[in-house]
Amino acid sequence: MQKGTEFGTISHMFGTLYIVSTPIGNLEDITLRALEVLKTVDMLVCEDTRVTQKILNKFEISVPTLSYHHHSSDKKIQQICELLKQGKNLAFVSDAGTPGISDPGNALVEYITHKMADSEQVDILPIPGPSSVTAALSVSGFPTDKFLFLGFLPHKNKRRKFLEEVSLSKYTVCFFESSHRIKKCLQEMSEILDPKRNVVVCRELTKKFESTYRGTMSEILSLEIPDKGEFVIVVSPK
Repeated sequence: MQKGTEFGTISHMFGTLYIVSTPIGNLEDITLRALEVLKTVDMLVCEDTRVTQKILNKFEISVPTLSYHHHSSDKKIQQICELLKQGKNLAFVSDAGTPGISDPGNALVEYITHKMADSEQVDILPIPGPSSVTAALSVSGFPTDKFLFLGFLPHKNKRRKFLEEVSLSKYTVCFFESSHRIKKCLQEMSEILDPKRNVVVCRELTKKFESTYRGTMSEILSLEIPDKGEFVIVVSPK
């Protein structure tokens, strides 16, 4: 038996898991709906409770928190499942942006939907909001009716294969890179991509030092881009 709420349809006996998008930098970007969910759930499952606490403090939200991240054990997943079976409504938030996109939220949802007993009785509802992927694409100036999102550039192995896939794409490509590998990434890109290929590098989106760099691959390589912050790279179609 199910009942409706302003957030969607939830199970009568089992709890609901809300996948809540949070700001990628500027805390003012959080939605009214996200705040309402965070205020009313029984527990908040966080990638990092210390990061999430900043949001809770700013908006004066008091709710119990539970950590769940890449290194969490199966025991932690079982704990979350048990809470849902007890009828507890939970919200999952990542450190920033939309959970499930290149973060542990994906593994949690996959487990609940495919491996958890009685999974059909647990509703998993998205509370949409900020995403660095769509933010970067929206200001790229490249075609976005079709695009390829590739997550994070591999740390060691398969980097060249990854960038070769980017170079051959007929669609706009978007991917992430970390601050301490951004210079290496751009150098590797210059060795594989056509020098005239257009690239947009977004740094620290919505934050104090937000910067967007545009140009051909050769022009981007010549720029002094600080190797600090979060990076989203967008490459034009071949």
